[in-house]
Amino acid sequence: MDVLVTGRHLQIPDDFRTRAEEKLASIEKLKDRVIRVEVQVTAHPNKRQPDQSTHVEITLRSKGPVVRAEASAEDKNVAFDHALDRLKAQLRRASDRRKAHRGLRGTGSLAGAVEAPLAEPVDDERPEVRKVAGLEVHGDGPLVVREKFFEAVPLTLAQALDEMELVGHDFFLYVDAESKAPSVVYRRKAYDYGVLHLSVEGARAEQG
Repeated sequence: MDVLVTGRHLQIPDDFRTRAEEKLASIEKLKDRVIRVEVQVTAHPNKRQPDQSTHVEITLRSKGPVVRAEASAEDKNVAFDHALDRLKAQLRRASDRRKAHRGLRGTGSLAGAVEAPLAEPVDDERPEVRKVAGLEVHGDGPLVVREKFFEAVPLTLAQALDEMELVGHDFFLYVDAESKAPSVVYRRKAYDYGVLHLSVEGARAEQG
């Protein structure tokens, strides 16, 4: 398992890198076929909340879905520990969900699931007048709108649930493999989940 540790606005000391590699070794017990773990440490020295001045994001890449967790603290070691705890918790929840909901798996396999698209860094250099989601925004006004387009590969319900658990979100937007309709799976209470399907003309015509 390769471990890549990078820093933004700060230097990464060797002792932090060594400590991170040692602690991340335990991940292989929770997640098989881990290829690479990326640790990004970002410093925000001017942040008003000192306890949020260092942000750590851990991304686990394997032959299945991408797993990501993050945390902030004043000390980078504390932030790393919190992010690692969240990562392990997400892996355990995904494992428990698969054991408790085997009936949802059908013929789908995580091996066929695609990586969740990574958010691209936002470019701070913005034009004076720009079009965002059909709206004209002048300068750096208070209106903040982000518009993203991603390639979507149809997933089964089981695969969508796994993706949601592994990225640590309370909902996950996907295209249903059976109906081809845009769908959202969301967390309710404990291990209960809800699913919303949008009925669109294109999907009904294709099914018919």
